[in-house]
Amino acid sequence: MHQNAGRMLASKWLKTTALLTDGYVARHIPPTRIYSRGNMKTMLDRFGMVVLKPVRGAGGNGVVKVSRSGRGYRVHAKTSVRHFNTFAALCGHIGRLKGRRAYLIQKGIRLATIAGRPVDYRVKYVKTESGWRIRAMVGRVARKGLFVTNLCRGGMQVSASQGIARSLSPSLIAAKKSHMRNLTRVSTSLLERRFPGIGQLGYDYGIDVGGRIWMLEVNTRPQ
Repeated sequence: MHQNAGRMLASKWLKTTALLTDGYVARHIPPTRIYSRGNMKTMLDRFGMVVLKPVRGAGGNGVVKVSRSGRGYRVHAKTSVRHFNTFAALCGHIGRLKGRRAYLIQKGIRLATIAGRPVDYRVKYVKTESGWRIRAMVGRVARKGLFVTNLCRGGMQVSASQGIARSLSPSLIAAKKSHMRNLTRVSTSLLERRFPGIGQLGYDYGIDVGGRIWMLEVNTRPQ
């Protein structure tokens, strides 16, 4: 069972659908669909910005941000930014980037920033003999020019308190950390019921410019 649970949980889609069964948690998950041209058109028309990510993958690999730009589209992948005048040209480019891999499309979140660099938060949650425990809660600031915050991509680690204080307000530190801890506890109980045998989880949270918390991803093999 352990092996199957671990293998299944490589899929971001399976984890997302499990978490969406709870109304409280679902309010904090950005609208997410399996990639198709139709789904991308619908979501770009609705949100103006989306993030594409492999269904299986970690470390920010293969993550692409697509946004409407005037009458065309802008694609941000790693440090490169490219513009496309038509939706067909955009889809051709995305097709080459993704290859045969299954992808998800997620509403793009305008994260609060420090000096113009997006910040997100990693909460590492580990199962011990006495129950689940938070091992770490840190902020990650994207490297200049990047939109992914992964430390393996040159992101800078700060304490969660510093991240919240510098991107939003020191007065919000306690409430935002408490909210992330509670979301972590509720989400873990959902995932453990659906996928027995999990023992450690890494939750990635973003806080948008309006102060709303979003659960961006859950990793079963957190770095």
